[in-house]
This record gives sequence, structure tokens and C-alpha cells, in this order.
Amino acid sequence: MRAFIVAALLAAAGLCGGTARAQAVEVANVKYEPTIDLAGQKLQLNGAGIRYKFVVKVYTAGLYLTHKASTTPEVLATAGPKRIHIQMLRDIDGNELGKLFTKGIEANVTREEFSKSINGVLKLSEVFASRKQLNSGENFSVDYVPGVGSTVLLNGKPIGDTIKEPEFFSALLRIWLGDKPADDGLKDSLLGVKRERRR
Repeated sequence: MRAFIVAALLAAAGLCGGTARAQAVEVANVKYEPTIDLAGQKLQLNGAGIRYKFVVKVYTAGLYLTHKASTTPEVLATAGPKRIHIQMLRDIDGNELGKLFTKGIEANVTREEFSKSINGVLKLSEVFASRKQLNSGENFSVDYVPGVGSTVLLNGKPIGDTIKEPEFFSALLRIWLGDKPADDGLKDSLLGVKRERRR
């Protein structure tokens, strides 16, 4: 009888463990939920990390996809909606941020790819230029939905027109995931890759 009770308890524990919800990931006191709903689909957190400038923490970033991807080509080829979410850790001039994003895209795409996404680049720059400053604690996201385009959200609210060109979102992701990323450590974090420590 005792053996039966122990077996039943172990089975129950295993069942509870199997159905336990994944916990939020915390980066620099910013919580990233393990899953979100976008355009009727459930996305999962692919990875999250911190953008450093020298030793200063500038912002956190989290990437959401329909399924896990560990390389840039895999991320770009992933079907379905996607989201990149940024939370500011210090105040930054909106116009400056727009320029940095534009430079980041230019550094990681071909001229042809840049020309195809130029409309979105200009719209994103306009969005940030219209903000005198993004303050620590504020956040913005860019949501991509196939067949619809990319929507910029500031503190959870859509801002500006939808960017219809599909090439724009791929170009935008290359700021962090391209060959010349804004931050190598952040690239690894977004891809869920653990970098080996150098000896």
C-alpha cells in the first residue's frame, strides 16, 4: 500500500512538473514573458539580453518567434509573426536613436536590400525624431505580421503607419543579428547562444 502511495505521489509530481509554465526571463530587472500572443499566434521568447555601450547598459532587447532559432538565417527564415522588444535602461535622444538604427541597418545589408527597406527606415527614423527623448523605463516594439507588415509600438501603443515592405523587418533584425551587430553579446543572447569564456 505504501509503495502504491509513493508511486502515485511521484507520478503526480512528474505530471505537475511536465505541465509547469515556463517562467519569465529577467534581464537587468526587466521581465520578458516566456510566451506572447500576436496576430492569433503564440510566440515564444527566443532570447533576451542587454545592449552595452562600453560598460554602460543602454537597453534590453527580447526576440519573439513562432519557434526557437539559434542562427541569423534561421531567424530570418522563420515563418509567422515576430516581435523585437526594446526597453530603455537610460535616457537617449530620439533622433540619435533613429540615426543609430539607420546606420546599423546600412552596415548589415546590401545596397539592394537597403533600397527595398528604405521606406521603413525613413518611417522608423521619423517616429523617433518626433520624440524628443526616450526615457529610462520606456519601451518600444516592432511587430511583424506576414501579409500586413511591421508596426511600431511605443509603450505598448501603435505609433505611425504600418510599414508594408516585408524586407524592412529582416533588415531591422540585422542591427542585432547581422555580421556587424550592435553588440556581439546581445546577438548571442537573442539567439539563445551561450558564449564560451575565453581562457
